[in-house]
Amino acid sequence: MSDSSRRRAGRILLIGGRIILGGVFIAAGFVKLRPVVHGMPWSKASVNTSLAMFAMQVDSYQMLSSSSANLVAHALPFAELALGLWIVSGLWLAVPSLITTLILGGFLTAMIRAYALGLEINCGCFGPGEKVGPLSFVRDGAFFALSLAVTIGAFLIARKKSARESSNASTAQFEQAR
Repeated sequence: MSDSSRRRAGRILLIGGRIILGGVFIAAGFVKLRPVVHGMPWSKASVNTSLAMFAMQVDSYQMLSSSSANLVAHALPFAELALGLWIVSGLWLAVPSLITTLILGGFLTAMIRAYALGLEINCGCFGPGEKVGPLSFVRDGAFFALSLAVTIGAFLIARKKSARESSNASTAQFEQAR
C-alpha cells in the first residue's frame, strides 16, 4: 500500500469514526430530552420532565450532591448534542474529539465505580431502562476506544498540517531573502 493510499484510508476511517462518534453523542443527547411518556408531545414541560428523570439517574450514581446532579442532568444532554454536531462538522477536530474522549472516560469510570459498589442502577446513557453492568461497559469501552482513535487521528492530521504550513512558510521566507 502506497503512502498516499494509506493516508487516504486513514482519512476515510477518521471521517467514518467521526460520524459514528458524533451520531452517538447526538443520539444520547436527544434520547435524554425526548418525552419519557410515550405519546406525550414535545413541549417545555415534557423536556423538563425528561431532565428531572435524568437527574434522578445521575443522582443514583451517588457521586454528586443533589444540586450538582441536577445541574449536570440539565446541561449534559445539550452539551452532548453540541459536541456531537461539532465532531460531525470536523471543525478543529482535535478539540471536540479530546473532550469526547475525556467525557467517555469519565462515564466509563463512573459506571465501573457504581458496579463495583454494588449499585443496581440504570446507566442513563441512552435513556431509562438500561442497567449498569458488563454489557454497558463493553459498549462504552468501544465508544471510548473509537473516541481515542479519532482523537489520535485528529492530532496526527493537525500535526502534519502544521508541519506542512511551517515548511511552506520557511520556503517562502528563504525565497524572499534571496
